[in-house]
This record gives sequence, C-alpha cells and structure tokens, in this order.
Amino acid sequence: MPYVAHPDHHKKWCEHHKFRYVLLRTHSGYCIDGFIEHIDDHVVCLAVPAWPHDDRAFFGPGFYPYPFFPRRRFYRQVFPLGGLLGLSLLPFFF
Repeated sequence: MPYVAHPDHHKKWCEHHKFRYVLLRTHSGYCIDGFIEHIDDHVVCLAVPAWPHDDRAFFGPGFYPYPFFPRRRFYRQVFPLGGLLGLSLLPFFF
C-alpha cells in the first residue's frame, strides 16, 4: 500500500512554499506546475501560467477584440488537499 500523507502535512508543505513555482502531483497521476496562491483547510489554489496564443482557436487568426483588453497571464486551478501526492520546487526564469 502506498504512503498517503495526512492533509495537514500537505497544508504545511504548501504554506511553506506559498508564492513559489511548484510542481504539484495528485493521486490520479495528474501533474501541474504553477504558483501556490491560496491554501485553505481543504483546498490548495494554484496560479497556472497560460500558454501564449491560447485564444487563436476561439477567435481565429488575425482577430483582435475591440476594444483591446489584455489577456490573462495566469488562470486559477483548485485541488483538494486530500488528493495531493507530492509537491516539488521548480526553478522559474523570466
């Protein structure tokens, strides 16, 4: 049987690495990288960097909405603390 840490243990990990760029792994095998933005008793919230030109599939090439508005650079994803398997620090370069 694999080791399963208590959610309080994961909460301490996340609080220690808040606002840092991390790789989060879940029990279902899902891995996602982002900045830890918020930690609650039940969930952890990550700010995940968006890929450039994500809106081309929706708007089509060469289409810019008017009036121009800046694109969101990060989007938020929420994960339950009980579903976390691990957390790793990643280097972040500009």
